Amino acid sequence: MPNSTYPRDRFDDLPQAPGRVGAHRAENPHMRGWVVFFWALIATVILIALGIFGTLVVSGKVTLFPTPTPSATPTPVVTPVIDTSYTVLVLNATPETGLATQFRDRIVNAGWSADKVSASGAGSTDFPTTTIYYALPSDEAAALGLAQVVGGAAIAQSNAYQATDDPGTAADESQARQLTVVIGIDSTAAASSTPTP
Repeated sequence: MPNSTYPRDRFDDLPQAPGRVGAHRAENPHMRGWVVFFWALIATVILIALGIFGTLVVSGKVTLFPTPTPSATPTPVVTPVIDTSYTVLVLNATPETGLATQFRDRIVNAGWSADKVSASGAGSTDFPTTTIYYALPSDEAAALGLAQVVGGAAIAQSNAYQATDDPGTAADESQARQLTVVIGIDSTAAASSTPTP
């Protein structure tokens, strides 16, 4: 190998047993292998748990923010009350004559005064189901009681049969406590004599 023609400098003369030069970091004597394994195990468990949870969320089996379901409000049970303070209008909506009078007598015998119960014919003769109509929600218990008196009837809230106010009188007839019984075909003799299959 040819000799270099470059001038010699201090880097050309190396000592025979060079020591360490520069920054050298020794292994941390406090780090143990089991500590590294422990932290690696914790990281693995966390990653697996996150993976499982993420899969459940994506598949729809877990909902992060569930929509609260409204709780069902129990329907209040109305107890039937026989209240003879109500006036009662009985309308026969069937082709059978005399039914309105029969219902009127049944109601009077249950405790109503005769002047509070009136009976007449209705505008139709083909009403299907005997129904008791009441005007206000507070009248429902009395309507149920009257339904028991007449031997069973449907009830319905309606202002169709409520009296209108007569301007010639001091009292407001539209506020009168009134129940209206509309007799239907189901209460006729023909319906009651037909055997049920």
